[in-house]
Amino acid sequence: MLAEQRRQIIVDLVGRNDTASVSELAKRFETSESTIRRDIDRLEAAGLLVKVHGGAASVDAAVSPAPFVANEPTMAEKRDLNAAEKRAIAAYAASLIEPDDFVFLDAGSTTQIMVELLGEPALCATYVTNSVSNALALAARGVRVIVIGGDLKAGTEAIVGPGAIDALSRYNFSKGFAGANGATREQGFTTPDTSEAMVKMLALQHSASRYVLADASKLGVVTPVTFSAFSDAALVTAGAVDATYSTLPNVVEVTA
Repeated sequence: MLAEQRRQIIVDLVGRNDTASVSELAKRFETSESTIRRDIDRLEAAGLLVKVHGGAASVDAAVSPAPFVANEPTMAEKRDLNAAEKRAIAAYAASLIEPDDFVFLDAGSTTQIMVELLGEPALCATYVTNSVSNALALAARGVRVIVIGGDLKAGTEAIVGPGAIDALSRYNFSKGFAGANGATREQGFTTPDTSEAMVKMLALQHSASRYVLADASKLGVVTPVTFSAFSDAALVTAGAVDATYSTLPNVVEVTA
């Protein structure tokens, strides 16, 4: 394929989907990421798209940025939001766990429901969590659970800080499950708090299989701190999922 043909297809893809990542394009065209980056540079210079972190966006998408949300709801506020969607996501996530798994389970309202829905095979797995409430719920079900040490955030009930990072750095998980407050293809998976982002980032980096649990209301939203690139984890979601996301290979859409 000629370079000009490839660039025209890139423009068409970005125009249809609003964005495209360098890694996705490199795989599609069976070429190097450096070649795709040069293509994007040329196309941006021609005014045909906009270069963004990790890829490209259409001119219209770049003019209309994703909504930015800086505040962090408390756990009490989160529990009743999009409850049906969270339950569907949690049920799917719980079904992925096998008896021999060593699992990281993030703090959050969806992971709380996930603990309730763990089936018999998943009860034989071992769990590491930065959530006191999740740890107590797991222990009440007779599950082996390890709680990482650190500083407890009252609002989100998450354990964070240097102690948590030090503990997580020693573990290697077969599966990791994290919540997110925002998810876009450009900024990735985000959360409002730096200390929580560091825990999520390290836990997922140490997980062989990575899952982010977020209902459709989080898609297209950006919060202050990125903890994972969008393409680096499978997104499990439910609700009114926009086609921009539902057709992506790392997105699992479940029915509420």
